[in-house]
Amino acid sequence: MPRVIVAGGTGFLGRALLVALQRDGFTPVVLTRGPDRIEKAVEYVSWDARSAGAWVKHLDGATAIVNYVGRSVDCRKTAANRKEILESRINSVNAIGQAMQSVANPPRVWVQQSTAHIYGDTGDEILDEASPFGTGLAPEVGQAWERAVMSFDLPYTRRILLRTSFVLGRGGGAMSKLGALARWGLGGTVGSGRQYISWIHVEDVNAIVLRAINDEFMTGVYVVTAPNPVTNKKFMEELRRAVRRPWSPPAPAMFVRIGSRILNTDPELALLGRRCIPKRLLREGFRFRYPELPLALSELYSVLQSSDPAPTTRE
Repeated sequence: MPRVIVAGGTGFLGRALLVALQRDGFTPVVLTRGPDRIEKAVEYVSWDARSAGAWVKHLDGATAIVNYVGRSVDCRKTAANRKEILESRINSVNAIGQAMQSVANPPRVWVQQSTAHIYGDTGDEILDEASPFGTGLAPEVGQAWERAVMSFDLPYTRRILLRTSFVLGRGGGAMSKLGALARWGLGGTVGSGRQYISWIHVEDVNAIVLRAINDEFMTGVYVVTAPNPVTNKKFMEELRRAVRRPWSPPAPAMFVRIGSRILNTDPELALLGRRCIPKRLLREGFRFRYPELPLALSELYSVLQSSDPAPTTRE
C-alpha cells in the first residue's frame, strides 16, 4: 500500500490522522521522539525533530509527508517558551526539507501545518488566504514557518500549507480542557464575548489532508476552518447546550488573566480572535461534514446526551 510519513503523529491531530489514513488505504509511518516500534499496523520511527538519521530512508518512495510537529502554544509566553515554539517548527521543517533533497525519490506531496493565528487579532474583519499578516508572536512564527517550507528546491513536490484554526475533537487538543470547564459550570462568555472563534471539526481536517495528498491540483496556502466562524459568546452558548449546562457565569478579562497564570497558559488564546473563511476550499468544491458549530459539538458530545449529566473529565 502507498506509504505516508507523519511527523508528529503521536499528538492529537496526528493520532486522528493515522486512523483516517489507514481507512483510506495508506500505510502510515510515524516520526516520533519515542523508540522504534510497531503498533496497530503503524510503524513508529525515532527522530529528534531537528536532524537527519535512519528515519530518512522512509522518505524515499513515500507518497506524501505530513508535518504536525510544533510545541504547543497553550503555555505562558516566557522567553524560553517563545524560543521553543519557533525553533520546534523551524527545526523540524529544515530537517524534512534537507532529507527530501537527499533521497532519490522524495514524496510528491508535502502537507505542512501552519496557523490561522498568522492573521493576528482582527476583530470583525473577514479573513481568507489573501488577507495581510498580523503582528506579534503568532504571526511572526507563522510567517517564519511557511517561509522555511518554501525555501527548499523541491521541483517535483507539491507543498500545501494549512493555516489551521481551532480544532474540535475528542482525546486531546484545547477542547479537552474547555469541555471539562464547561461541564463543571465554568463555560461562560469569555471577556467581551465579541472576539471571533474560527473552528473546525477534526474529521474535516483529516478530509482536507487526504484531499491534499490525493488531489494533484492542490498546492499553496489554504485556510483550514469551517465556513461559519462564531463569536466567543455564541461558541460558549453552544458548548453549554452540548454538555447540558444551561448557564455559567461570565469570565471577565481580568479574571481570565488571573486564571491563566494559575493554569500556566496564555490569556490571549481566549481573549483574542479572528474571523476566517476557507475561501479556497469552498471555491474548489470541498464539502464540510460539519459546517455548523451545533452539528460539530453534537457529534463530539453525543455520548453525554443520553448519560448522567454529572461533570466528567472524559473527552
